[in-house]
Amino acid sequence: MDVAILRTGTPPGDLAARFGQYEDMFARLLGPGFETPVYNVEAGELPARAEAHPAYLVTGSPAGVYDPLPWIPPLLDFLREAKGKAKLVGVCFGHQAMAEAFGGHVEKSERGWGVGLQTYEVTERAPFMDDAREIAIPVSHQDQIVVQPPHSHVLAGSAFSPFGMLLYDDQPAFSMQFHPEFEPDYAKALIETRRERLPDADGALKSLDGPDDRARVAEWIRGFLTA
Repeated sequence: MDVAILRTGTPPGDLAARFGQYEDMFARLLGPGFETPVYNVEAGELPARAEAHPAYLVTGSPAGVYDPLPWIPPLLDFLREAKGKAKLVGVCFGHQAMAEAFGGHVEKSERGWGVGLQTYEVTERAPFMDDAREIAIPVSHQDQIVVQPPHSHVLAGSAFSPFGMLLYDDQPAFSMQFHPEFEPDYAKALIETRRERLPDADGALKSLDGPDDRARVAEWIRGFLTA
């Protein structure tokens, strides 16, 4: 299946050389059976038309959707154009960009940084999900959705991140605040690059030694894309 990656950021420092770009992480997460052409959205690259691909995945980014960057408004316009024409998956910044494009609102959260392995309670089960009641997934974010977009359902959340996973009922669109593509070693390396800005970097690092549900969420994404 063809799933175009809309890349909205790159790993900091030497992490891209060590772990690959975000599209490499998603290709590993999705596994065989998926072609993942890449558009560098930061450089102004977007498909000429929404119908160019049957599905799009919007990656994470160090940017905020509210930042005055020239590539963000065209991305939001493209997501609105793609509504109902292609399947959409958003991760972290992609989750927030979809929410902002479809009538929600995103801000830098007063709760501060979310890092390490965090647990989300599953509150609603979509057809492509299994019967898990909660998931433990790597996170790395300050921004959060503060106004839920219309026509969306909260599939999973936490006290820290109430709108943790959304499914839209007026289009084939699915998004998540967390990072299933972050392998533990990458998540740890990313924390080290931000250690001085984080309230409990050591605790976040230790949490990533625990079992996670990355493989389960990967199955959910694959199920959504191929349904």
